[in-house]
Amino acid sequence: MTQTTGGRVNQKTRTRNAIVQAAAELSRTGREVSMSEVAKVALVSEATAYRYFPDLASLLREAIAGQLPSPEEALAPVADSVDPVVRVAAATEFLLRHVLARQGVVRAMIAATIVRPEQAHARPGMRFGLIDYALAPLAGTLGGRDPGALAQLKNDLAVVVAAEALFALIDLHGMAPEAAIASIVHTATTLTRAALA
Repeated sequence: MTQTTGGRVNQKTRTRNAIVQAAAELSRTGREVSMSEVAKVALVSEATAYRYFPDLASLLREAIAGQLPSPEEALAPVADSVDPVVRVAAATEFLLRHVLARQGVVRAMIAATIVRPEQAHARPGMRFGLIDYALAPLAGTLGGRDPGALAQLKNDLAVVVAAEALFALIDLHGMAPEAAIASIVHTATTLTRAALA
């Protein structure tokens, strides 16, 4: 009896791990991610996938945990720079290229939090950490002189250094991805320069 119970537990663990692994693999492809697609890759039925995860968002949160780089890792190429404009440009470009490479999972997470805004806090992301780290050199200057101005700049950047901004330019405005990234980097650096002026 105990051996049978242990075997079932092990099988459930293997099934759950296969579903999480399939979602993690799909998230790295940039393709559309759906529960049915995850189930297909995991070699289980969609109903089985839903028995382990109540919705796609909860599965994706677990699947991409640990895949997001820290702000320090993301901005390593400009780590020696104290120029906030250079750092904001690098943060913006890094985030948007990451979003493009994994846009299937990003779009799925955005969609999930739009229909369930109470779960938005659980949406994994890098935006705010990247902005804070990029603007760290301003903490003693602009932040020391006018903390409200630094907070406002962070809020302003959060609007444009975003997957939603990228998708708006590509999907709604018809821009090519490279042009969209360049436009958002331009906007983010313009906001930063204006705050420093």
